Amino acid sequence: MKKNFLRGMSHGIPICLGYISVSFGFGILAVNKAGLSAFMASVISASNLTSAGQKAGIDVIAAGGTIIEMILLQLTINIRYSLMALSLSQKLDKRFSTPHRLLASYGITDEIFAVCSAQKEPITPAYMYGMILIAAVGWIAGTAMGAAAGNLLPASVSTAMEIVLYGMFIAIIIPPAKKQHSVLFVVIMAAALSVVFKYALPALSEGFAIIISAIAASAAAALIFPIKDEEEAEE
Repeated sequence: MKKNFLRGMSHGIPICLGYISVSFGFGILAVNKAGLSAFMASVISASNLTSAGQKAGIDVIAAGGTIIEMILLQLTINIRYSLMALSLSQKLDKRFSTPHRLLASYGITDEIFAVCSAQKEPITPAYMYGMILIAAVGWIAGTAMGAAAGNLLPASVSTAMEIVLYGMFIAIIIPPAKKQHSVLFVVIMAAALSVVFKYALPALSEGFAIIISAIAASAAAALIFPIKDEEEAEE
């Protein structure tokens, strides 16, 4: 168990280092845009390991959105983690009981899912806990440092550091957009709809604009670029 835990931590160190830099930008954004304290920003990162969800949540808070808006927005953005969990369930060791599954679900992020999926042997609870622990520490620590820096750094420097979070999103979407026309279509359509809502329907809150843009772009891509099942692919 100890060996698997330490192996998980070693595999999670690169994730931790990446999270520190990205969550630093989130911490600054939480303080400067939403007016949150460093403690509250850290609590958000400790309870909700999702960069896109946290960024969108900050936008809702800053805009004075409703709880319903926040719930729907988080559900839309984070539903992908459920699919990742279902995929990982096929690689879990027999020791992964229901309580272990519930605990491990806290730390299923894009990066942790990718590393776990690449493992050839079954994933043990200790291995996943080690990876989640070191990654979560990096995410929370980066948020705390960014939030503290947001209160100390000059406004110009803080504003520039906020770009880190947006840079991560761009880095995530560019590689798949180059390879798949469907992904590029979704990115362009969602961005276009966001611009339309921003200027043509200013009364629509930012949270609902994101929800509608994401769902509409995904639905359109599903119709235009349907994924063939195995039988059709063989034919």
